[in-house]
Amino acid sequence: MYFRALFFLEIAWIYILHSSKLTKYYVGACTDLGRRLYEHSIGHSKFTASGVPWALVYREEMLDLPAAKKRELEIKKKKSRLYIESLIQESGL
Repeated sequence: MYFRALFFLEIAWIYILHSSKLTKYYVGACTDLGRRLYEHSIGHSKFTASGVPWALVYREEMLDLPAAKKRELEIKKKKSRLYIESLIQESGL
């Protein structure tokens, strides 16, 4: 007997938040952008709790979470505020 495997691709997101309070950016990846933004806004994450309120300034849709995590790491490895700001400017979000 043969079984056909069904694969459901779950869209993932790269996102960049900005805290005007800290004047810092936060780069993340997730599959549920709305839930993740809510968690950041209520201080759920220790790393972002001190920067509330955070504003979504960039988002990029990816095919799946592994691809999103790879892109997140790529952005973080650049360690460049100018690079992040150029992404934001080009997106027009």
